[in-house]
Amino acid sequence: MMQGELEAASGYLHQAIRLAHQSHNTQAIIYTYSLMANLAFVQGQLTNAEKLFKAAMSFMLSGGAAQDDNAVIEMSLKLATIYATQNKSELAEHGFNFCLESLEGKLEKQKDLPPDALSDEERKDTRLLLGLSLDSRARYRAASHRLADACHDYQRALQICLEEQGDTHPQTLTLMSDLATALDGLGRHEEALAQVKKAVELGRESGHPDQHVLVCNMAGILMHQGQFEESERLYREALVLAQTAGDGEAVEQCEEGLKELSTRRAGQTQDKADHPAEKE
Repeated sequence: MMQGELEAASGYLHQAIRLAHQSHNTQAIIYTYSLMANLAFVQGQLTNAEKLFKAAMSFMLSGGAAQDDNAVIEMSLKLATIYATQNKSELAEHGFNFCLESLEGKLEKQKDLPPDALSDEERKDTRLLLGLSLDSRARYRAASHRLADACHDYQRALQICLEEQGDTHPQTLTLMSDLATALDGLGRHEEALAQVKKAVELGRESGHPDQHVLVCNMAGILMHQGQFEESERLYREALVLAQTAGDGEAVEQCEEGLKELSTRRAGQTQDKADHPAEKE
């Protein structure tokens, strides 16, 4: 799977699940179904991924796992994402809300536990899973054009990531950039620019692996503000970075941005020609 040999991986996983069932090894069954589900998810086989995630969860719950177990919630989050991709809005909404409510309730209960009852790592993992759930629901809401709701989720996810991972962690900077996109869509351009500018600057300092995405996002926000020269400079910088990284999707996004920028410039020029300044 790590080497991208997905068909070969699928063959080995089918052998593994047969052996796991033959030996009645529940942990092996859960582990293998989880791997098979993730593989199907990556391959875009969403209906198959849904069935496999449900099978893994069924074995976990019948084996005594709690509904708010982080592993159960991780699978529930994948299912919600699958439903969102399939435009099954009611199921997606229910799934995201289940994950968030379960994690928030779990964290609230943990506050009353004695200090030695829970490791820092367990507490951190649960908070980060809450952040991931908020991020996933924010993406779903943004795709559904519910930008104000998306902003709220992004802000909460960003706060968790800042507290647990620090301000230069790649996920923190990605959340800053995504929040900026949502703010920009709401017309809150100044806030959006401040947020994405901070992400780009911190990304340069820390060597963000997807710096081209951050720069491209900033270019788009500047374009919406009418700062065409700076926008073009950043689009071209992002394009070179994306080409170097071999990110075809980002290359296409940068090229589309440059085309839109050219159209907007032409429109502005035409507008000036149609409405020349009156002579004194």
